Amino acid sequence: MQNKNIEKLVHKGVMLPLMEEFYTIQGEGYHTGTAAYFIRIGGCDVGCHWCDVKESWDPEKHPPTQIGSIIENAKKYSNTIVITGGEPLTWDMSQLTEGLKTNGLNIHIETSGAYDMTGVWDWICLSPKKIKLPKPEIYPRVDELKVIIYNKSDFKFAEEQAEKVSENCELFLQPEWSVREKMTPQIVEYVMKHPKWRISLQTHKYLNIP
Repeated sequence: MQNKNIEKLVHKGVMLPLMEEFYTIQGEGYHTGTAAYFIRIGGCDVGCHWCDVKESWDPEKHPPTQIGSIIENAKKYSNTIVITGGEPLTWDMSQLTEGLKTNGLNIHIETSGAYDMTGVWDWICLSPKKIKLPKPEIYPRVDELKVIIYNKSDFKFAEEQAEKVSENCELFLQPEWSVREKMTPQIVEYVMKHPKWRISLQTHKYLNIP
């Protein structure tokens, strides 16, 4: 961070390393096809080798931004706000989400669950990663479980994760983009045999939108 004072404000959640913010269509999971304003927060040390936003990993590359400014921008565009990353729970989300809720906004998060849950959320999408598993306390709170399928072993991992969430949680399998042609047919076959699961596709990439 630029200096110790700014670093303290970031760790308190008064400022956050903002990578980008944009209004678009949600491309994945339960809310696919709906309009939403995305706030992408920098910082992640989970380190998925297939991550498609590796530029989000280093928080030093993204300007510490006052949450008041983030909130003012967000409320201009949509009633639905998606906080993503990076890994947004690297930072304390309490003040950002409280400010967004004060403005009557619905707030979603997309997280690996690898850090303590902070903030007030209307929808929690958990996308767990083998290399840094979710905190146990997050599982009962999850509205949506979205497991990325890169190879066959990920189906077993998906089932292990599904055992930990509530019975009301929506379950999705999503092919990792670089192997989608190989894995999508396997996911189709799997879901037909295990219909508790649904298929999530990265439709925003097919639509060529953010």
